[in-house]
Amino acid sequence: MVENIQRVAQEIEAAQLGSAAELEQFRIAYIGRKGAIAALFDDLKSVAPEQRRQVGQELNQLKNKAQARFDEAQEQLANASAGAEAENAFDFTLPPIPNTLGTRHPLSLVRAEIVRIFERIGFNVADGPEIEDDWHNFTALNFPENHPAREMQDTFFLSEDRDKLLRTHTSNVQVRLMENNQPPLRSIMPGRVYRNEAISARAHMVFQQVEGLYVNKGVSFKDLKETLYYFAKEMFGQDTKIRFRPSFFPFTEPSAEIDISCLICKGEGCNICKQSGWVEIGGAGMVDPNVLSNCGIDPEVYSGFAFGMGIERITMLRYQIKDLRLFTENDVRFLRQFKGVI
Repeated sequence: MVENIQRVAQEIEAAQLGSAAELEQFRIAYIGRKGAIAALFDDLKSVAPEQRRQVGQELNQLKNKAQARFDEAQEQLANASAGAEAENAFDFTLPPIPNTLGTRHPLSLVRAEIVRIFERIGFNVADGPEIEDDWHNFTALNFPENHPAREMQDTFFLSEDRDKLLRTHTSNVQVRLMENNQPPLRSIMPGRVYRNEAISARAHMVFQQVEGLYVNKGVSFKDLKETLYYFAKEMFGQDTKIRFRPSFFPFTEPSAEIDISCLICKGEGCNICKQSGWVEIGGAGMVDPNVLSNCGIDPEVYSGFAFGMGIERITMLRYQIKDLRLFTENDVRFLRQFKGVI
């Protein structure tokens, strides 16, 4: 009996009482009606009569010790809780904090404006996956196997066989649109794209792009030019001029680079346009017949045009932003400048 009392006393001393749950477990195990101390009192009747008085005193001392340990730990927990509440309590004597509303990101503003401009002439918005396969990102778009875009230093590949990758353009959405729908098709494809490039004031490894596609019977390069004339004047102002320079893209033929007159110098020549009076905004051309065939569209019946532009480039031109990195640095001083922009 004495050994059992000593054992329980040691357990009471060693008990961890740092939380309310541990405190409740201690109460049930030692102080409660079915606890260890109550069980010892029940065993007192088996003690020899001449030792019962002494053992009873030891049991009373053990009970008082357990109760004191419980009361002390309970008080400490209550004081700690009160202190935490006081620390987190709101001071109603402080002056009120005005409501601070965020602002829309400039890229979101420009993207929404691009969508509105093209919706007015019958384009809808199409979307597709950012993780793509080789067929939709390269092969269906007439990219040859030795094209630089297929190299590791230009593209983020996600598999050793290079069949999974982060899309390098939103042209993959054009392929999926043509595969799953029959002409006429008239859509724009805004979204994030990824290229393995060094980050600088003029380049980034992730950026926003918008592409457009129109496929129907009798679509000509004149339709492409008139569409982009309309877009440039709506986006940058009615005085904006636009020009097309012959170029090459695997998925369009003929192809052209798209330039607009510099918004800073109005075509006179400055540092922004490198004294040329023109600033490049994207590329365009007639959809290559091979691309139409790859997507299940008969190039003998249908023709189409496509174009692509970087939303960051358009935003930088529209708001005179000189560093591409500002779009992803989350500097509120930069973002607050667009508070009044609708």
